[in-house]
Amino acid sequence: MKRSLALLPFLMACAAAHAQTGNAEAAKGKVSMCIGCHGIPMYKTVFPEVYSVPMIAGQSPEYLVKALQAYKAGERGHPSMRGIARSLTDQDMADVAAYYGRAGKAGK
Repeated sequence: MKRSLALLPFLMACAAAHAQTGNAEAAKGKVSMCIGCHGIPMYKTVFPEVYSVPMIAGQSPEYLVKALQAYKAGERGHPSMRGIARSLTDQDMADVAAYYGRAGKAGK
């Protein structure tokens, strides 16, 4: 048991080292599916229910990646977002997150 606990910091460091680095420039060709909802202030979807779509520009890239991963895994429930997230690779998610994270900083 002590040996397993001693390995935990090492395993966490390895996981962090393998995290994808996002490329905001590469995301420019990937965000068209995001802009249609997330780029419209106060936009609400009507399918499958009325839902206020959040603005994601300026959001933490780490948060965006985790949210997309949760949609892809089915841990978050919006059907449209699940479908979109399932079409994204880990690199796509990192790129989109870098793009939207940078978008908020450029506006400040």
